[in-house]
Amino acid sequence: MNPLLQLVLAVFFLINDGLAAPASVPTPTVTIDSGVVVGVATSPAGATVTVNKYLGIPFAASPIRFAPPTQPTPWTSPYNATKYGPACIQQFNYPEASRNATMGWFNTPPPPAGESEDCLNLNVYVRGTPGKNKTVMAWIYGGNLNYGSNSLAIYDGTSFAVNQDVIIVTLNYRTNVFGFPNSPELPFTKRNLGLLDQRLALDWIQRNIQSFGGDPKKVTIFGESAGAASVDMLVTTHPINPPFRAAIMESGQTSFYINPTNAPTSWLALAAALNCSATHPQSNLTCLRNQTASTIKSTIEHLALPFRPVSDNVTNLRYPEAARLNGSIAPVPILTGTNTNEGTLFTIGVTNATAYLGGTLPGQTALINAILASYPLPESQQVAAIATDFAFQCPAAIVANDSIAAGFPAWRYFYNATFPNIQLAGFPTAGVFHSSEIPLVWGTYPRVNATEDERALSQYLQTSWATFARNPSGGPGWAGVPIVADLGTGGVLNTLVSAGDLDQRCALYRLVFEATGVAAPGGGGV
Repeated sequence: MNPLLQLVLAVFFLINDGLAAPASVPTPTVTIDSGVVVGVATSPAGATVTVNKYLGIPFAASPIRFAPPTQPTPWTSPYNATKYGPACIQQFNYPEASRNATMGWFNTPPPPAGESEDCLNLNVYVRGTPGKNKTVMAWIYGGNLNYGSNSLAIYDGTSFAVNQDVIIVTLNYRTNVFGFPNSPELPFTKRNLGLLDQRLALDWIQRNIQSFGGDPKKVTIFGESAGAASVDMLVTTHPINPPFRAAIMESGQTSFYINPTNAPTSWLALAAALNCSATHPQSNLTCLRNQTASTIKSTIEHLALPFRPVSDNVTNLRYPEAARLNGSIAPVPILTGTNTNEGTLFTIGVTNATAYLGGTLPGQTALINAILASYPLPESQQVAAIATDFAFQCPAAIVANDSIAAGFPAWRYFYNATFPNIQLAGFPTAGVFHSSEIPLVWGTYPRVNATEDERALSQYLQTSWATFARNPSGGPGWAGVPIVADLGTGGVLNTLVSAGDLDQRCALYRLVFEATGVAAPGGGGV
C-alpha cells in the first residue's frame, strides 16, 4: 500500500477505532415538534470530534395493532433519548436449527430494549461540530420483511457521522403480520403498514431534521435487501415531491415484493390456527387483535407464515418497471448493486438445480435446460449462482438500465470481497454473502483480525456512499451505468467493468421477468 494511503487510513482509524470511548462533553439537546429531546454525546478516542446520539425518538404514537401509524403525542418534559427504543416484533421461523442460525447471524446480540408493538422510533447520529444544512442519510433495514431493528450494533451511525459529517437516521418499521396483515377486513390501501411506517418516518425527517443541523432537501434514503426493496418502493411511488433527493439500494429492489394476486392466504391460515372462526365468527381482525403479541409471534414462527406487501398501487406498484420507464417515479439519481454470492443464504441445503428450477419455472423445460447449460458449476454451487442472478443481479441491472433509459442518473456496483472476521458461523461456503458489505459500509466491522485491505475498503465504501449522498447528480466517484464498479476483487478497491460482461446470463430470464412485471417490454436490456 502506498505511503499516502497509509497516512489517510491512519488518520481515519485513529478516529474510527475508538467509537465507544466516553468523555465529559456537553449534553446535546434539541427541540422538535413533539418537544425537547435530550441525547448523549460521545467522544471518539484520540480525536477532538464528538458525535451526538439521539436514540429511540418516537416518530409515531404507539400504534394500534393492524392500523396505520399516527403522529406522536407531544411530551411536556424533556424526552430522554440516551438509550435505544424497542425493536418491532420479529419473526424467526422454525424449524429450530434454521431459526437459531438466522438469529445467530442477524439478531445477535439482540435489540437491547427488546421487542414491542410500541416500536415506531428512530435514532439520529450527528457530528458534534456546529453546522447547518448537512446531508442526511436515512437507513431502512432489511430482514425479508420478517425481522430487523434500528438498534443493531451493525447499524451504529457513529462512524458515518464522525468520518463523513453526514447526519444518519435509522428508523424502525413493522414487519411480518404486524406490518403486512393483508386482512380482507382492512381497506386495501391500509394493509402495507410497514411501508406507511417508513413514510411517516420520512415525514418526521422533513419536519424535524433542521433541529439537528440537517437539510430536509438533502435526504438520501438507503437500505439493504428488504430495506433496499423498500427504498425502491418509495422511489417508484413518489412521482411528485418525494421526501428524498437520492436513493441507494444494496442487494434489493421492488421485484422482491410484486404481488400478482394479493391473496390473504397467510392471514387466513393464522386466523384458522388461532380458532378465530369459533371465537369470533364475524371478524378475524377482532380475533387477532385480541390475541397477545407473543401468541401471534409464536404461531407465525411455527407455521413459517409469509406476510408480504399487497400491490396496492399506492405504496407498492404492481408494475414498477413500467412506471420507471415512463418516468412516473421519483426523479432522483440512484446507486444500486449486488454481492457476488447473494444466493448462498437462500439456497442452504438445496443442491438439485433441476428440481429448483422446475419449481420456479414450471413447464419450461427448454428454458430450464438452457439455464443449466449456462452455469457449468459443481452441483453444490449451481443453485446459488442461479439464484444470485435470477433474484438479485439481473433485476438490479434492469432497475439501473431502465433508470438510464427514462433519463434518471444511475450508478452501479458489484461487491466482491471476503474477510476472515466477517463470516457466518457454521457456513464456511457462504462466500461474498448477502448483507456482507453492510459492516464495511457502516464502519462497524469487527476490529479483531481486521486486515489493512478491509480497513481501506471500508473507508472507500463509506466515503463513496456519502459522496453520492452529498452530490447525487455527481455520483459516488465512478462512471455511471453501463459501467459497474467491481469493489474489492483481488484486494483492489475499484475495478471498472462493463455491465454487459457482468450480466451475460440475464437475457435467459428476460421473458420470465416480463411476464411477472420484474421487467417491462421494451425496457433497458439485459
